[in-house]
Amino acid sequence: MTQYVAAIDQGTTSTRCMIFDHSGRVVSVDQKEHEQIFPRAGWVEHDPKEVWQNTRQVAAGALAKADLSTSDIAAVGITNQRETALVWDRHTGEPVYNAIVWQDTRTDRIVQELGALGGGQERYRAKVGLPLATYFSGPKVRWILDNVEGARERAEAGDLLFGNMDTWVLWNMTGGTSGGVHVTDPTNASRTMLMDLDTLQWDASIAEDMGIPMSMLPEIRSSSEVYGQVRERGALAGVPIAGILGDQQAATFGQACLSPGEAKNTYGTGNFMLLNTGTEKVMSENGLLTTVCYKIGDDAPVYALEGSIAVTGSLVQWLRDNLGMISSAAEIEEHARSVEDNGGAYFVPAFSGLFAPYWRSDARGAIVGLTRFVNKGHLARAVLEATAFQTREVLDAMNADSGVDLKALKVDGGMVVNELLMQFQADILGVPVIRPVVAETTALGAAYAAGLAVGFWETEDDIRQNWAQDKQWEPRMEPERRASEYANWKKAVTKTFDWVED
Repeated sequence: MTQYVAAIDQGTTSTRCMIFDHSGRVVSVDQKEHEQIFPRAGWVEHDPKEVWQNTRQVAAGALAKADLSTSDIAAVGITNQRETALVWDRHTGEPVYNAIVWQDTRTDRIVQELGALGGGQERYRAKVGLPLATYFSGPKVRWILDNVEGARERAEAGDLLFGNMDTWVLWNMTGGTSGGVHVTDPTNASRTMLMDLDTLQWDASIAEDMGIPMSMLPEIRSSSEVYGQVRERGALAGVPIAGILGDQQAATFGQACLSPGEAKNTYGTGNFMLLNTGTEKVMSENGLLTTVCYKIGDDAPVYALEGSIAVTGSLVQWLRDNLGMISSAAEIEEHARSVEDNGGAYFVPAFSGLFAPYWRSDARGAIVGLTRFVNKGHLARAVLEATAFQTREVLDAMNADSGVDLKALKVDGGMVVNELLMQFQADILGVPVIRPVVAETTALGAAYAAGLAVGFWETEDDIRQNWAQDKQWEPRMEPERRASEYANWKKAVTKTFDWVED
């Protein structure tokens, strides 16, 4: 009898395979980083072939570490960095260009041109729940078709396929050019700017606006059903692939935020807060995104409000890799603890503009409030505090849109091991912050979706029962200081506006 479910977690900086038991606990994990490619300022790319090679290696590695065989695995789910777009040849399997990553800003001019057709940034929001922004997949596909020689002709001839990374991994895992399944789910499709939120189908008029042939687009299926089996070579051969969730929706599912009004915040490369709004689609008036949270089988879709922050954990990486101020990400907490506060310094990491709630592609990063007093410890603290301040801005917007003040925030992701950050997060929000036993809930959510489809877990109640709290941080900061710190942050944010003029 199969006792485990696997998940492929294809993230922004790495790919990993995690194996879970019926209680939702981690049995094994194997992980491999891939290259971050920066051809010029504002451009971010990944090599899709490297990602696929890494996917195969980590699947084999996770099985080996747990001394398991394919027959022990009931199903595999896929979760992925959303909005990262790639185009490949359906006949050869060769990408026509590198994957363009969600942080990339090269489509700014395309976005402006689409807005100029009428409606500006709000042109498609009523249909797709998203503002016109460089963040989303659709304009990236348009850029590839416009800038790669021969790509548009091949696309119009029906030779090219598009997908976010979930579709690329699924297509290759199910056979690629030999019968690969070209499918996505509504959580990923809702991040392209091409899917109607009501019908959960591609909108032909928007695709026409963007110059994207409909033949390129994958079929939209539910987030939890059997799409196909892993191809007959390599690890997991023959195992059904039965779940797809974009990474942030997967974390929401893994955190058991399954009822309207429940929210989670994931601390990864960026930060992403999602509030489950149930089967009601809530349109934001405060800079948030309306998105599909999940769709289980034939059930009605569940929607969410989302606040997306581009740079949080990647700011720590930048401090390590670009400046060499630390040698490992874990070091930042030690430096930040060497001082009592930020010394008056604030770091706004608008490296690729500002996402929620501003949506300013003209913004760029700034460190403000510097004096001779500020040292390495103060800057380390300012880096961590930037994550917490940005989260406060998103939470304020979420409270305003939903009309309900959140009483506590569930957190997950790599940065939640940083206890100084978690305490400051509780302080600046003024509500408790709660970390679960399994902090890497993204892969867990994909595993749950796959396991539900094959009966490994029977109902969503099994997911609720598996969730367990690890630690809770209570706010300790005085309200006056909280207000003062936040006011300074808001002032710092304004200094990043209007930096890019063209």
